[in-house]
Amino acid sequence: MTFENTIDFSLEQDRLDPLRDFRSQFYIPKHEGKEVIYFTGNSLGLQPKTTREYINRELEDWAEHGVEGHFRARSPWYSYHELFNVQVAHIVGALPDEVVAMNQLTVNLHVLLTTFYRPTSERYKIICEAKAFPSDQYALESQVRLHGLNPDEVIIEVAPREGAFTIQEEDIIAAIEKHGDSISVVLFGGVNYYTGQVFDMQAITAAAHKAGAYAGYDLAHAAGNIELKLHDWNVDFACWCSYKYLNSGPGGVAGAFIHQKHITNIALPRMAGWWGYTKESRFQMKSGFQPIPTAEGWQMSNAPVLSMAAHKAALDIFENAGMQALTEKSLKLTKYLFYILDEINKEQEHKVIEVITPKKPGKHGCQVSILMLERGKEVFNALTEQGVLADWREPNVIRVAPVPLYNTFEDVWKFGHIIQTILNS
Repeated sequence: MTFENTIDFSLEQDRLDPLRDFRSQFYIPKHEGKEVIYFTGNSLGLQPKTTREYINRELEDWAEHGVEGHFRARSPWYSYHELFNVQVAHIVGALPDEVVAMNQLTVNLHVLLTTFYRPTSERYKIICEAKAFPSDQYALESQVRLHGLNPDEVIIEVAPREGAFTIQEEDIIAAIEKHGDSISVVLFGGVNYYTGQVFDMQAITAAAHKAGAYAGYDLAHAAGNIELKLHDWNVDFACWCSYKYLNSGPGGVAGAFIHQKHITNIALPRMAGWWGYTKESRFQMKSGFQPIPTAEGWQMSNAPVLSMAAHKAALDIFENAGMQALTEKSLKLTKYLFYILDEINKEQEHKVIEVITPKKPGKHGCQVSILMLERGKEVFNALTEQGVLADWREPNVIRVAPVPLYNTFEDVWKFGHIIQTILNS
């Protein structure tokens, strides 16, 4: 496709977009009476218009049935989490028995590391990305200390090369091979939160397994954003939040994946709770934990139904749109954004914008991280004043995420036009 830096071109692309009607299913925030350009779906997704209806239904059932709502509600609360398995499996490329909606992201990371990080005197190291999201860093450090070990000696970070922003994947593989028999777990973000780089999870997983280690992923910036095939890639475990690309509300219920080869192994250590106990005898209240032989066996507490109702509203939209169609549109939106940013540079006397997100298809998702070589905070503040919701990361990076469910080609063009106008002023 030959792009054009014109409003007419962007409007024509929106007219041809098979997903164009999904935007109307979301509330778009307003600035001075006009819809904003909302490019922060990588931080908090927009609210589906059906969310209130889904939550109100549970409130009505609570009012009518009280505790009996666990079994008499229109979607009985006792089994509410089971509504998500198939839909979530479609999004992360899993089997329904391999996924479960539960807890929060970092809670799930701790829960899974309890199972999969079992250091010995020979195998105790963790390979991860340098400057991972802080919550991941804190989780790893605390898990290491819980085993009486020193994080400085145990956690091996793979960093970008000198002068680079993204990590070379051959450096990840080389680090795994170097530490080999001493590695217990390899843990990466599926998509780096700062640069938007997508890691080759299939290759990293294969290298980890070759070294005899487990491979796990934080998919906070990947679930609902990029195509995932967790089962086929043989990933051991993964977790994600639902409030970013999955549009399930601030602090929404999170999710977890445990590969089929592990879920029936009741000998695996875990943090146990009654909601992970086998369903047939859960209410017999016996001592001695007997886990459900699916990912549900890692549950500890009963479902937070009101949060899950918001999650269900969003997942129903995803099911209707389809991940393949969403990722296809996402690629087109980001390609157009790359083009627009290149055009801005051409209009300036010298380069003022550097995109630090890999441009190669398959190496990025919705998020594009823009390094402002000059006037960065000025440009960001002016964007905000003109109704663009983007994200600022010190010292000089603007993160934007054109989300295919509700963002448009017109949004992308307007964003570029505003930046160009600011820089020319």
